[in-house]
Amino acid sequence: MSGGANAAGTLTYDLKPTRIAPDTYVFEGSTKHFTRANGGNILNSGFIVTADGVIVIQTGPSRRYGEEMRAAIRKVTEKPIRKVFVSNLHPDYWLGNQAFADVPVAALPGTIAGIQEEGNGIAENMYRLVGDWMRGTEVTLPTEPVYGSTVKFGDHRLRLIPLSGHTAADLMILDESTGVLFSGGVVFCDRTPTTPHATVADWLKELDAVDALDLRLLVPNHGHIRPDKACVAQTRDWLTWLDGTLRDAVSSGLDMAEALELPIPERFQVLDVLREEYRRSVAHLWPKIEQASLPRVN
Repeated sequence: MSGGANAAGTLTYDLKPTRIAPDTYVFEGSTKHFTRANGGNILNSGFIVTADGVIVIQTGPSRRYGEEMRAAIRKVTEKPIRKVFVSNLHPDYWLGNQAFADVPVAALPGTIAGIQEEGNGIAENMYRLVGDWMRGTEVTLPTEPVYGSTVKFGDHRLRLIPLSGHTAADLMILDESTGVLFSGGVVFCDRTPTTPHATVADWLKELDAVDALDLRLLVPNHGHIRPDKACVAQTRDWLTWLDGTLRDAVSSGLDMAEALELPIPERFQVLDVLREEYRRSVAHLWPKIEQASLPRVN
């Protein structure tokens, strides 16, 4: 979880790795929104210590986070960092890239293109949201495109799974040696899914892909780590309800202001930041749904 200011008044994330499987560690983040209190630390980043070196998964929301992450990894192992993987273009996945400038930072081509196109705006927004936590953070692109493949580092076989739906390019990483799936933004667990780059129909297909995998532990980038696929169903349930509700609202003649205040079923009350994220999703998804409902004029 995010720390805050230490006794000397210096901002610190106070990152502490949790061992979740052999050689495998996670820094667990908050399930809230980006705030000045948490410094943008709302994701579960991680690392795997292999015989060939350390594999890092996500670099966090700021240069400070990336630097603290490297320092925390060093307390676990003196092995060098071999490679970094970034799962999508959302800010908490890659804005710590500066701290890993001496090693390859790998991402899907679509993620690299997305950061090239939107990275400056994403960083500026994070400066507005979390302030001093971002000091010194600059847009640093991933340096290595990756595709669907299985790569081996020491005794760990990592299956790189390219998908699209949550964003235009979503990378999941399945460690076939331990059965740990780093699902990126594809699965949320007890935290309301975010939709700024989402195509819901494609996202539902991504969840089908997760269901088809043989895994022992699922690490969502947002929310709780689980030894089952319960949160795949939870994410699917939310997206299906959200999409259907907004389409029904458009068909019924509601406007977006009315849709923002629609009731949310009781079963979703377990999701953190529920009403706030629902309203954001209405703003993201409503225009396309409304446009699709308009009659065609030849």
